[in-house]
Order: sequence, then structure tokens, then C-alpha cells
Amino acid sequence: MSTRKLLVSLALTLAFGASAAWAETPGLGKTITEADIKPWNLDVLPDGTNLPPGSGTPAQGAPIYAQKCAACHGEKGEKPAPGYGPMVGAHKFDKIDAAKTVTYYEFATTLFDVIRRSMPYTTPRTLTDNEVYALSAYILSINKLIGENDVMDAQSLPKVKMPNAGKFIVRFPDRI
Repeated sequence: MSTRKLLVSLALTLAFGASAAWAETPGLGKTITEADIKPWNLDVLPDGTNLPPGSGTPAQGAPIYAQKCAACHGEKGEKPAPGYGPMVGAHKFDKIDAAKTVTYYEFATTLFDVIRRSMPYTTPRTLTDNEVYALSAYILSINKLIGENDVMDAQSLPKVKMPNAGKFIVRFPDRI
């Protein structure tokens, strides 16, 4: 058989064999449903959309902070371990190199979102929703953004007025 006939024969075999292989799948995977996505859909929007049920106070958050946060962020949130950010500090961001504490956030819901997704650093997503509300309340309280007896929940958290609210500039507003 000539080389040319052999190549044509090989090409036809591969072409028809490949189409048969593509027609049959190994049956791996499944269609994703909303129920499958729900446990991973943790994003909390500035207006409070997607905040879970639950609540917490600064008094409830203090012992949780001492147990699960102080080792990295400092006993009172002011003197963190090297490599970690402070929780308490600047309320004015008039210089580019000002320390970016939680008061830098434009929305209080961002604090909740960060804690819920990524804290404690060594065991993220292990806090209950009530613990996250309590920690948010405690951190907002030690920054004097809410009172010591205020309750944080899905209704009150989005209403907290942050010192840096409205001071962000959207780089490409036409893309929103």
C-alpha cells in the first residue's frame, strides 16, 4: 500500500472514530442546580442582599474575638501580629498611605462578607452566621461606629454609616 493511501485511510479512521467517541460521553458530572450553588453563593451586597438570618451584639462578639481573632489582629484590634491588619484605627483617609482598617470599607456589609468568607484565617468558613454578626458588631463597636448595645442583623448592618462611605471613585463608571 502506498504511503498516500495509508495516510488517507488513517485520516478517515481517525475522523470517523473521533466522531463516535465524541458522541458517547463517559457519563461524568451532572447538571448544576440552584440547590447545588446555594452553599457556595456567599456574596453579600452593600444593600444587605444575601445576608443570612441571625444576629449578634458586641458583647457576644468580644469572647469570640478573644478566642478566634486576637492572636492575629491583636487583643483590642490595634496591634496585630506581623503580616496581619489592625481592626481599629483611622477614620480619616486623607493620605494614600493611611492605614486601611475596617473603617476604610465603604459598607459595613463588607466586614461581614470578609469575616464570613475568610476568617479565621486558619479555618475559614467555620463561624456560624450568629458568630459573624457578633464579630461584626464587636469590631464596629470598638471602632465607635455603633453603640455597645446595638444588635447587628440583616436589617441593621446595611444601615451602619461607615466613615469612608461615598468616597470611592469608580474607575470605569460606564462598565457598571
